[in-house]
Amino acid sequence: MDNAVNRSFAKTLGAIGFGAATLAHPLGAAMLLADTLRIGDRRRKYRANRFIMGTKVTIVALHRSRDAADAAIALAFNEIERLAAIFDRHNSDTPISHLNETGKLTDVPPELFEVMEKAQSFYHRSNGTFDATVLPVLDMLKSNTDSKGCLMLSHSDLDDARALVGSEFVEVSASKISFGKSSMSVTLDGISRGFIVDRASDILAAQGVENHLISAGGDIRARGESAPGQPWVVVIKTHSGKGAYPAVIQLKDSAVSTSGKMEFYFDAERSYYHVPTSATTPAPYPEASVSVVASTVMEADALSTAAFAMDAKDALQFINLQKNSGCLISSPSGLNVCSHDWEHMIGN
Repeated sequence: MDNAVNRSFAKTLGAIGFGAATLAHPLGAAMLLADTLRIGDRRRKYRANRFIMGTKVTIVALHRSRDAADAAIALAFNEIERLAAIFDRHNSDTPISHLNETGKLTDVPPELFEVMEKAQSFYHRSNGTFDATVLPVLDMLKSNTDSKGCLMLSHSDLDDARALVGSEFVEVSASKISFGKSSMSVTLDGISRGFIVDRASDILAAQGVENHLISAGGDIRARGESAPGQPWVVVIKTHSGKGAYPAVIQLKDSAVSTSGKMEFYFDAERSYYHVPTSATTPAPYPEASVSVVASTVMEADALSTAAFAMDAKDALQFINLQKNSGCLISSPSGLNVCSHDWEHMIGN
């Protein structure tokens, strides 16, 4: 139970004052000067931004035709907005809000079923470290924290909220999702964004824009190439800014996500957001960071969140058991350890 944690947990704790870390995402230096960039083979880079899912979502696409690229990007953004409406637990009219309010849902959108099923899978794969039913604890912490970030909460109240956490009490099928305990609730914030970005990437590819990169609040999905024969490059930088980069990652048809105090750079434009650590489920080494490269954003996001809540030995063992993924654990001292497949996954 104490290991129940996900990306939403981390973000909520940051909002109520438990500390934060900074990540950055720069996009091509020339992108600061123009919307398009010729890359030497009659293709151009086209870039568009929208604020969706509470964050800046950026799509960079390579194509010969601006009209075709713009049309594909528009379809991708429309899909992001459509899917975001399904998973928005803050809107009372969404399926997930209805599930949390009533404890059951019979008219299950196929996308919600798929993500809930994946969340259950990650729960079992991580031995309960990743748990989508942690929302009662998040709400309890948020409602009992003052403006200075001080928690005014008794152990018994927190234990009552923790008693509602446990994905083993959730029944998931294509026709029905239900909770086994009254007052349970779920948040899919730590996995649904990855799912949405992956679906947007599929839309772009289906429209003939095979070469693209999507960034959504730090979750990065890359497909194809960034220039003739060149992969997309992501640089992970320590939060202190001192010393060598822990990793330079080459992405082609893969994704990366980081939990902890790191900075991401891809190309050259910088935008910032916060990813704090957990207070009630502290990482064993709170100053460390875990970056995971996997085939999809959803996979990388869930795995990095689960691994961050483990000690280094358990995190490496956990990631080494996963297929087509690798992780890097980096500490402020400059000590970096990686899983067996890390070098292979980052293109080295």
